Amino acid sequence: MSGAKAVLVVDCDPATHQSLSEFLGPPEWRLERAGDGPEALSLLGARHFNVALIDPAVPGIGRSDLLARAWQAQPATRVIVLTAQPASSDIIRSLREHAFSHFSKPFDPGAVAEMVDRAAAAKDWKDGIEVLSARPEWISLRLRCQMLTADRLLQFCREIRMDLPGEVREEIATAFREMLLNAIEYGGRFDPGETVHVSPVRVKRAVIYLIQDPGAGFSLDNLPHAAISNPPESPAGHMFYRSQRGMRAGGYGLLVVKNLVDETIHSERGNEVVLVKYLDG
Repeated sequence: MSGAKAVLVVDCDPATHQSLSEFLGPPEWRLERAGDGPEALSLLGARHFNVALIDPAVPGIGRSDLLARAWQAQPATRVIVLTAQPASSDIIRSLREHAFSHFSKPFDPGAVAEMVDRAAAAKDWKDGIEVLSARPEWISLRLRCQMLTADRLLQFCREIRMDLPGEVREEIATAFREMLLNAIEYGGRFDPGETVHVSPVRVKRAVIYLIQDPGAGFSLDNLPHAAISNPPESPAGHMFYRSQRGMRAGGYGLLVVKNLVDETIHSERGNEVVLVKYLDG
């Protein structure tokens, strides 16, 4: 166990610890539990933890004070917030407090364990997501062009539910992820020194995502590496093009997005895109 990565679960519900222990066990992980704020701070002050899973509603210490003192006790520890009664303001606060991720109960313990693994391995992640402005109906973020940043933000966006049905929320999240990855890969070229701006907006009958990347842009009429450009007689033509040039497998993002949202609008330059999903009622 000496080489195991240490995870602290700060939660007053023993079932949470039990469900996570099925995925975060020895020999790779050492899982400990604290049932309240003072016990959590005592453990954080006594020994190192790679990741802390914290329910800010545990008794003993208020939310803001608990997270701030947890950072003070172990600045290098990645904090993942767990909440029983999520609100958009809570997720925004987690973003502002540089939480690594955020999950609402009931959560999939396998998904949490996967995020814990990413958190433990992450480097240079803490300033990956910057909140520029935030209201529940309009959020503006600046992101570093890293794959990890995209994965983290997708989880936060899933949690900001905007009063949407689960199926609609997943469709929008999938479309957003595809376009965000395009912006980070082709616009920012995975350079963490470059940034992408993202603004999710909720209006009365629609959800809108604006994504702006730092690249030179592109023309929708000249995308031989994308499946959306394949002629009917060559439905896999983009795969041959990508293979010839040593590009990674893929190229289906724009085609996937087209089938998940109602409108996809690109700027003239091509480095900005708006995704629109209309809602019933």
